[in-house]
Amino acid sequence: MSSNEKALHPEDLTRLFVERANEGDAAGVAELYEEQAVMAYPPGEVTVGRDAIRELWEKILANAPRFEQEPPLPTLISGDIALTSTPPKDNAGARAQVTRRQPDGTWLRLLDQPEFVSLAKEVPET
Repeated sequence: MSSNEKALHPEDLTRLFVERANEGDAAGVAELYEEQAVMAYPPGEVTVGRDAIRELWEKILANAPRFEQEPPLPTLISGDIALTSTPPKDNAGARAQVTRRQPDGTWLRLLDQPEFVSLAKEVPET
């Protein structure tokens, strides 16, 4: 079921992720990651490698969750590395990905922090 469309820009990866996830296409989602990519998920753990990422998404997508497109924050690019991020619609934390330009000019995720919630304690007012 996986799509052949590739990310021509770092920001394309988020759009392609949402489209493929909503189709239940775990293999297509995994194709958006480099072979040795690292994903900070499930919470408190990491998933390493495209095959493990595909297996994780197979489990998640079996429950048919729906994902919505989120407007990207400005992308930071340095040579062949880019940092992309989006604020979740519920304004809880943020999502961030480090992507890398491939030899064919397309982009894949290298590091994925799908959800980050600040653990900083509130400082009481004095």
